[in-house]
Amino acid sequence: MNTLLTALPADLPMPVDDGAAAHLEGLALPAVDLPATDGRTVRLSALPGLQVIYIYPMTGRPGLPLPEGWDALPGARGCTPQSCAFRDHHAELAALDAGVFGLSTQDSAWQSEAAERLHLPFPLLSDRPLALRDALALPVFEAGGQVLYRRLTLIVEDGRIVKVFYPVFPPDRNAGDVIAWLHAAGRG
Repeated sequence: MNTLLTALPADLPMPVDDGAAAHLEGLALPAVDLPATDGRTVRLSALPGLQVIYIYPMTGRPGLPLPEGWDALPGARGCTPQSCAFRDHHAELAALDAGVFGLSTQDSAWQSEAAERLHLPFPLLSDRPLALRDALALPVFEAGGQVLYRRLTLIVEDGRIVKVFYPVFPPDRNAGDVIAWLHAAGRG
């Protein structure tokens, strides 16, 4: 695996909490249908039980450059390490009866390549039209001529957001932070 994508730079800038996700806890997920890398269409509002939805800017691809200045953008770098951490902790999350989804604005073909290359045991969801940004006022930024999601993780129960991790830093520890929160919340 390409270590340029899986390793985080030592000088990675830490994002600050700008309050852009403070309004999310308690909100119901919208009735938005998103294509998944497993071929399904997932309606977020209909997701039953406990779900972890980690939202990330974009996954890089070996041999293709990231947007200019990517490593200097606080919170941009680390999508592959974050996905790999959720992969590595997937069994533990499943034991806590938590489903997992990754979500970005990248199209399903791009995401399918990443899901296969990274051996992800859960689907990635494509929100190319930024429907969640519009419905939930999710935080975004621009890089390389694209509007991308800022990194955040939602814990959802029966379609309602019960916990938000924002900002997420470092991204490779997000899955462990989610598991620790689930245990502290009496889930395990």
